[in-house]
Amino acid sequence: MTTEKQKMIAGEMYLPGDAELVRDRARSQTLQRQYNATIVSDVEERKTILDQWLGSRGSSCALRTPFYTDYGYNIHLGADVFFNYGCVLLDVCTIRIGDKTQIGPLVQILTADHPRAPHQRDAGLEFGQPIEIGRNVWIGGGAIILPGVTVGDDAVIGAGAVVTRSVSAGVTVAGNPARPLVPRAQTA
Repeated sequence: MTTEKQKMIAGEMYLPGDAELVRDRARSQTLQRQYNATIVSDVEERKTILDQWLGSRGSSCALRTPFYTDYGYNIHLGADVFFNYGCVLLDVCTIRIGDKTQIGPLVQILTADHPRAPHQRDAGLEFGQPIEIGRNVWIGGGAIILPGVTVGDDAVIGAGAVVTRSVSAGVTVAGNPARPLVPRAQTA
């Protein structure tokens, strides 16, 4: 028998009020509260909390507080990943972020979604789609990454962009909805 948690992680319709999922969110909120009460000099305490909270993390990750998640265990960070203040990661499905990616303040990475059919919403069903962000990506402050998006290595997401579609490696996007910018000549 498939549990609601298994359905959620697989991107299928699930019931978020399931007892196991409620317990998992409460656990995440406890760890979130502990982490958000730390300061940058609480290095070992932060590492301990992150190791309990996140699915995995590479070395030298820096997550400025406050930092918010639904579950935490669906988040996988590469080495040297940086999050600025106030980021929100709704991780009902997997979120993978590659090495050396830098994420500005108030960025939202949202795997959670809701059905478009009113009868499914009325039944309390939800679903999600995983998000993958490559290596050495820069995401500007206030950007929103929507469910199912993949961002390729070395891409740039402009501040305030709403990313509704996948972004190829090395491409810069901005706007709402985010669209590729015409490259400018680079100077040495």
